[in-house]
Amino acid sequence: MEQQENQLDRERFCCWICVDLLKDPVTTVCGHSYCKSCINTHWDKEEERGSYSCPQCRQTFTPRPVLEKSTMLADSLEELKKTGLQAAPADHCYAGPEDVACDVCTGRKRKSLKSCLNYLASYCEKHLQPHLQSPPLKKHKLVEPSEKLQENICSRHDEVMKMFCRTDQQCICSLCSVEEHKDHDTVSAAAERTERQRELGLRRQTIQQRVQDTEKDVKLLQQEEEALNGSADKAVEDSEEIFTELIPLLEKRSSDVEQQIRFQQETEVSLVRELQERLEQEITELKRKDHELKQLSDTEDHNQLLHNYPSLSPLSGSTHSSSFRFRPLRNFDDVTAAVSKVRGRLQDILSEKETEILQIVSQMDVLLRQPEPETRADFLKYSQEITLDPNTANRLLLLSEGNRKVTRMSEDQSYSYHSDRFTGYPQVLSRESLTGRCYWEVEVEVGVRGAVGVAVAYKNINRAGGSRECLFGFNDKSWSLCCYGNGYTFYYNSIHTLVSGPASSRVGVYLDHRAGVLSFYSVSDTMTLLHRVQTTFTQSLYAGVRVFWYESSSAEFCKLN
Repeated sequence: MEQQENQLDRERFCCWICVDLLKDPVTTVCGHSYCKSCINTHWDKEEERGSYSCPQCRQTFTPRPVLEKSTMLADSLEELKKTGLQAAPADHCYAGPEDVACDVCTGRKRKSLKSCLNYLASYCEKHLQPHLQSPPLKKHKLVEPSEKLQENICSRHDEVMKMFCRTDQQCICSLCSVEEHKDHDTVSAAAERTERQRELGLRRQTIQQRVQDTEKDVKLLQQEEEALNGSADKAVEDSEEIFTELIPLLEKRSSDVEQQIRFQQETEVSLVRELQERLEQEITELKRKDHELKQLSDTEDHNQLLHNYPSLSPLSGSTHSSSFRFRPLRNFDDVTAAVSKVRGRLQDILSEKETEILQIVSQMDVLLRQPEPETRADFLKYSQEITLDPNTANRLLLLSEGNRKVTRMSEDQSYSYHSDRFTGYPQVLSRESLTGRCYWEVEVEVGVRGAVGVAVAYKNINRAGGSRECLFGFNDKSWSLCCYGNGYTFYYNSIHTLVSGPASSRVGVYLDHRAGVLSFYSVSDTMTLLHRVQTTFTQSLYAGVRVFWYESSSAEFCKLN
């Protein structure tokens, strides 16, 4: 009895909004009491509407009422708290906006604990007791509280739908089974549920098995990723070590050549100096002899000259004989030529091996290659959104449609300077880099004598000037399909290939970077392969466009999603 009175007191002094004992109680004009903070928060939410309502009786007030503290109610609360009245527990039993309310409760409704599929009603803890105690009611089907119980009532006959029509795949009542569903394949809803649950169980088993299998695959891929990263890191480390070892080897060879050159230089210079000294001594001796002969020749006494002449010593043989020859001063030019030849051979080897190494790297296949797409629907699975980079656009090109369309103009556009810009040719590259499998389509429009080049290129393609190193398709860094009004030509590394195929305003481009496949298609009702490239891509690619010659020629990257 005391517990019931305590419960009544709690309900009497409870805020209808927070369902807890009143705190700083205030009373509205209509006589209902609330926590001051609760009613103010409620009215703050109604500020925009301009009128304010009582949450309990829905009476409206304009303007917003001034709230006064209910002193008597506050005093009563303090007295009751001394008798042991406690605040309602946090998990109070009254139904909130998110709860299913009891269908039996009158006045303020409590939260339902269960819903009965036989009576199509929901019950709180108090009103559920008959279902838990009465033998007939114990046979009823109780489920978690639900607000959708009325969906189990037949809208035609206002009866519970306990049957299922397999013919029409819908729940029906017993009257439906003998009227509009007569002669149909009908069973009880419980029997159909059992069958569906069995199917659901099988499907869950299948899903769970697939989850287990997929988790195993994910684990294997994670292991493969770790192995790939480890292998790649080791390959980079080993290659760096090998190339680092080549540097001192080249330095040693350079030092050996230098030492040999210096040794030969010293030997030859020594010989030259020795011969030079001998020649200088011979010059000195010859000058002395000449002086002696001159003195004898100048003697005026005939007898004296004739007397001394026989005593003259004969001339010694000349060191500088007519057979002595100097080699042209090219002694060490041959060494330079030989070293240059070695350098050329080394460059050739490195270039050849670099290509071979890059091909080996690009052919590292971890996963089995998937078959190439066949239908347009297959290609669209790999669709790539392409937008053009204004920083690369030549000044004769106008970008529009969100940087997806490019048009050839007759006058320069007001682009600011940028090092990425093509200065010599009307070309532009995409913002997006292309790796893996990608597919995109380009809608081309050419003038009377115009053309559009649909291309892909490496990012490091030259941009400045008018050399062929900057032109799509005329170097080893770009590939281009030139679209004319009545045909196509493919360009790569300055080699052109005439391409036959149906003329179409739309060109599809398929790239499998890993497999080294680049394909161009004529897109209409069907897709026709125009040209296919099989190569090894060593860098990320970028989509590109070149718009030839006349104004009004344009190209637009299509939205495929």
